Amino acid sequence: MTQNRPDHVRRPALYTPQERVRRDQTKWTLVQGILAPLQFLAFATSLVLVLRYIVTGTGYEAATISIIVKTGFLYVIMITGAIWEKVVFGQYLLAPAFYWEDVFSFGVIALHTAYLFSLYTGALDHVGQMTLALAAYAAYAVNATQFILKLRAARLGAAVPA
Repeated sequence: MTQNRPDHVRRPALYTPQERVRRDQTKWTLVQGILAPLQFLAFATSLVLVLRYIVTGTGYEAATISIIVKTGFLYVIMITGAIWEKVVFGQYLLAPAFYWEDVFSFGVIALHTAYLFSLYTGALDHVGQMTLALAAYAAYAVNATQFILKLRAARLGAAVPA
């Protein structure tokens, strides 16, 4: 089977040689590597608790705490990710190599923050809060997939997917 894209149309590598050195030398790469799976674990646990509440009507408090924990991980990974981008690419967020992932991250953060706002103000009932959390989690899953695909392509030395 032939390639869908000719070699002359392939995207450049994710990192320049200098950026790769900075990426490999900064402690923030390790921090991101630790936080990302922890955030995913918090997400998976919380997703189960939220779905349990929606299906059974029980466990609201556990689901709520789990969403707050997941949101905390999100904020921390976004802040440390911005620092990582500054070290590697010379700018906080929206570096060309991760532009669309960062743009989508803003939407993910907005949905999680809207959940916290609804929890604090009571703007939504419990089912509404959990539904908003599920929307935030769907966006997070898309965003996490964006990052995984981008980093996998970089690891394989392949062209960066569009």
